Amino acid sequence: MKNIFVGLVALLTISFSAFSQDEIKTNKDDKNLPEIFFEKTVHDYGVIKYNGDGTCEFTFKNIGKEPLLLTQVQASCGCTTPTWPKEPIKPGEKGTIVVKYNTKITKAFSKSIRVYSNAKTALVSLTVKGTVEEKQSDPVNK
Repeated sequence: MKNIFVGLVALLTISFSAFSQDEIKTNKDDKNLPEIFFEKTVHDYGVIKYNGDGTCEFTFKNIGKEPLLLTQVQASCGCTTPTWPKEPIKPGEKGTIVVKYNTKITKAFSKSIRVYSNAKTALVSLTVKGTVEEKQSDPVNK
């Protein structure tokens, strides 16, 4: 009896998974969906001073035929904070994601920012990288 139950659950799971995959493929083939295009997907800060300006921007354009909505923009850790437009981006218009890295954390870094949207490419990964210099000692207090 247990084997029948396990088999039935497995069959249902596979059926739902197959249905979901078909649904995703159908949506991705829709030529009217918005489409997101980033001018760049990697920002290299190079070397930044301790407590320096860790802000950069990623500009994107909706090159699709329907309004683009960024549903979530998520950094890989708390040291990186993204802000993004919450309103729909009309076809042909541009938007900007602003990313701020905490430059009080020294050494080399490479962080990712995941951009989720209603576009044909529903997930785009952005990267910020660089090196934060060590904190300089205060010569007056020596």
